[in-house]
Amino acid sequence: MSMRPPDPGQASSRARARMVERLRAQGIADEKVLAAMMQIPRHAFVDEGLAFSAYDDTALPIGYQQTISQPLVVARMIEILRVGRELGRTLEVGAGCGYQAAVLSLVATEVYTVERIRPLLDRARENLRPLRLPNVRLKYTDGNLGLPEAAPFDTIIVAAAAAGIPDSLKEQLAPGGRLMIPLGTADQRLVMTERHGNIFRESRFEAVRFVPLLTGTE
Repeated sequence: MSMRPPDPGQASSRARARMVERLRAQGIADEKVLAAMMQIPRHAFVDEGLAFSAYDDTALPIGYQQTISQPLVVARMIEILRVGRELGRTLEVGAGCGYQAAVLSLVATEVYTVERIRPLLDRARENLRPLRLPNVRLKYTDGNLGLPEAAPFDTIIVAAAAAGIPDSLKEQLAPGGRLMIPLGTADQRLVMTERHGNIFRESRFEAVRFVPLLTGTE
């Protein structure tokens, strides 16, 4: 009797389910975020040689000294931003391989994602194409500048660490909007800024480790 080859789709689905259960055990309680993490195939956003680690709770290299963030950090940042509200019109600074934009597309009205490294943006676009997400737009630009032509944004999420919040991003945040960014150099923490008129209130969360937010394009 011949053995049927394993179904990679079923295997990745089981791996995603285990990842989601681990996220739940780690304290992620937003079911909409968990459902989005379950739906998006993280293995499709990493190099084939790293696919076996795609659902581990770890950051993975994607080239150009950049990484795809660990699942817990992606889920945690989005969960914090969603407390008591919807994400609405969202700007992601640092498209990377496109994974977080794909997750955001399932919980936000519109997602604009910018990337300063041209080959990474091209890869993100290629990775996202099979998912046919109608509410995701990508642009090649310096993330420090934000995306003024599409502002204001209800939500801004930055996937790189900075010493301070770029003024351009604060200016592009809508009244009542929220911005999440890792702040610090050697020691980094997630910081959420909420805009109330011209007043910005910060809330600090757990320690993280991100690549630095650089200026310019390449």
